Amino acid sequence: MKENDFEIIKTIGENGEEIELKLIDIVSVNDVDYALLVPADADVDGEDECEIVLMRLKQDNSDYIFETIEDDDEFELVSQAIIEDEE
Repeated sequence: MKENDFEIIKTIGENGEEIELKLIDIVSVNDVDYALLVPADADVDGEDECEIVLMRLKQDNSDYIFETIEDDDEFELVSQAIIEDEE
C-alpha cells in the first residue's frame, strides 16, 4: 500500500498493537541495510518534527523483514552515518 509515494509498513509494537509506519528511506551502513520510518500519520512534508524509527532490514527470499536494533553501538553508528550524510 502506498500513501503519497511512501510505502506503508505494518509492524507490531512493544505492547502487541499494530503500528503503521511510512518508509522514508533505506540507507546502507557497512553493507547492512537500514530503514528510516515515521508514524503513518506524520506530516513529513511539513515543518513539524516527528519521531523517526530506525530498523535493520533483512531480506528473506523476496520479502523484507524489519528488525529492531537492540545494540546501542550499532544504533549510534547508523545514526551518525545518517547525520553525516545529511551534512
